[in-house]
Amino acid sequence: MDAAVKKIMTDLKGRKYAPVYFLQGEETFYIDVVADYIEKHVLSDGERGFNQVVVYGKDATMATILTHAKRFPMMSERQVVIVKEAQDIQDLGKDIGAKLLLDYLSKPAPTTVLVFCHKHKSLDKRKELGKKIDQLAVTINTKKLYDNQLPEFVADYAKEKKIGMDDRAVQALCEFVGNDLNRLANEVDKLIISLPPGESITAERVMAGVGVSKEYNIFELQKAILQRDTLLANKIVNYFESNTKKSPMIPAVAYLFSFFSKTLMASQASDKSDKGLASELKVSPYAVRDYSLALRQYPVSKIIDNIASIKDADLKLKGVNTGSADDGQIFRELVWRLMH
Repeated sequence: MDAAVKKIMTDLKGRKYAPVYFLQGEETFYIDVVADYIEKHVLSDGERGFNQVVVYGKDATMATILTHAKRFPMMSERQVVIVKEAQDIQDLGKDIGAKLLLDYLSKPAPTTVLVFCHKHKSLDKRKELGKKIDQLAVTINTKKLYDNQLPEFVADYAKEKKIGMDDRAVQALCEFVGNDLNRLANEVDKLIISLPPGESITAERVMAGVGVSKEYNIFELQKAILQRDTLLANKIVNYFESNTKKSPMIPAVAYLFSFFSKTLMASQASDKSDKGLASELKVSPYAVRDYSLALRQYPVSKIIDNIASIKDADLKLKGVNTGSADDGQIFRELVWRLMH
């Protein structure tokens, strides 16, 4: 979990509340984590009806929001005002709205917990509000995670839920879902619901849960390519062709590009032991086995050729210089090139 988010959550669980939270950034997952906790836990069920207000930015001006914030709580120690989609507040980007908020931040109501959920972007640091917000409110500024950070996120999330999840399952989920943290968390939650008591989440459960064939998937295709198993590779390509919704080819090509790009990085590593490659590539020890196999199978010149072939296939699948070949033919030719 992001360090700033972890600090906020620790304080919230210790019932230490700030008068204003400004949650902003590209990654919406952590914004929702903090806001949802405040919405569900700061007030009791009985207090919430009179003392909790949720407004949406597109429907409100800053003056309206601050009018809510300046009210006194009713039969409660405090009130909560949550502004969802705060990036859409009608006058936040204008001088008048920014000035109203700055004035409030200089002397916020001590009995109000005011939360702004400013998603998908951050305040302009060139403007006064953007410059001062970190000093005047409790803030986070979230960024999208890089692909190599996703396994740690998934593993930590499963750990928080007190559920075991092996490295292969973590890798499978990250590859099939990508860097959408909300969806990654939702997929783990769905897997937990169907998990028998005392069991862990395995790669097979992940594949079944996200609708991927246990036999014909990108992991098995990669293995067939590395082992130069032409028969199995052709079977998987046939499956991909006839099940394009479950096995879309562009993400499969993106996965192969990521793999061979990291293999090229591995070829330049000074320490090619499993531990050294895991550190260099920032992947799990389980995943290192495939990179070690690829280094034994391919000289550097072939790895570079494979990356070029993948880039060419990616462009063709996106409609560039396709000619008369359909997606299945393009993908089949790519797999052949990677193996020969």
